[in-house]
Amino acid sequence: MKDIKRIVLTGGPCAGKTTALVRIIEHFSSHGFKVFTIPEVPTLFTQAGMDYLTDNKRFFYEGEKATLEIQLALEDRFLRMAEQCTEPCIVVCDRGTMDISAYMTPELWEDITTAVGTNTAELRARYDAVLHLVSAADGAEQFYTTSNNASRNEAADERGLQIARMLDKKVIDAWTGHPHLRVINNHVDFDKKLNRVLKEISNVLALPQPIQEERKYIVELKGDIPSPITSDITQTYLVAEPGCEVRLRRRGWDGKYVYVHTTKKRISEREQIETERQINKNLYLSLLQQADPYRQTIHKIRKSFIWKGQYFELDDYKQPIDDLMILETKGITEDETVKFPPFLHVVKDITGNDDYYNYNIALKR
Repeated sequence: MKDIKRIVLTGGPCAGKTTALVRIIEHFSSHGFKVFTIPEVPTLFTQAGMDYLTDNKRFFYEGEKATLEIQLALEDRFLRMAEQCTEPCIVVCDRGTMDISAYMTPELWEDITTAVGTNTAELRARYDAVLHLVSAADGAEQFYTTSNNASRNEAADERGLQIARMLDKKVIDAWTGHPHLRVINNHVDFDKKLNRVLKEISNVLALPQPIQEERKYIVELKGDIPSPITSDITQTYLVAEPGCEVRLRRRGWDGKYVYVHTTKKRISEREQIETERQINKNLYLSLLQQADPYRQTIHKIRKSFIWKGQYFELDDYKQPIDDLMILETKGITEDETVKFPPFLHVVKDITGNDDYYNYNIALKR
């Protein structure tokens, strides 16, 4: 069977999804891919008469259940079509199944998924990657508008911006637990945001990519992080051929875990191929037998958060060291200024310092 990648493009209000979809089609079509795009089902339903703001609970339930059913049906039918194509294919969903859950209570979501014959874990596992574009309401307020989407209910005033930021966070929460969730920052130059989308999809397709350094800093935490996503990460490196880095990662949220196998291979001084796949627990435990005897397992607590439209990951290391906190930027380009939050004190810029790569931190001394 063909290896057809399914990718979700999601985000908060006014995040740039429509423009990104056009760029994805143009870029990957020019590289020989057949690109299928699944339309945003809630928008289709709204245009057809569905009212997602209704007070009629039965109407809302049936509408949301139908939304999930049609989303699943569209994805499955387009996947079958893609399997018949001779050229390589990707299926890009303008929002995915878990987006639906962001607009209801967990209890109602469980009722609906049970009625449809599925569950949250199965729905997340349908996709190879989830790319979340941050709403312009967070860090790019000057570009926030409702004029390009007639179905958008958030006004372009301060109250509307607050609602948009809240929805943005809810959507990220809905997808938290997917092993390849990537949050795409806002940039002063919107093209940079779109280029990050293309780069992340290229990674999923295992296409060669330029080696790029995210900026890293040793920091001290001076206050509470507003609404972070907290995860528990255990990382083990496996024996690998020279020039190749292979790792196993167990990442947990609220007692639930996903297991990911990642390979990074340099093909030149400036390019590498990175492949990432989710595996089950049994395979994870089996592969642990191939652990690199010269490296220790890394254990860290990660807090992910958005600050003024920029996405950060703060790692608090527990093993093999327990007095180190590293802040890493995600997708902030070299010519952009990092917007450090006030609850963090920067101790040292360690960008490009090999000593602080996880691969080297794990090295037995």
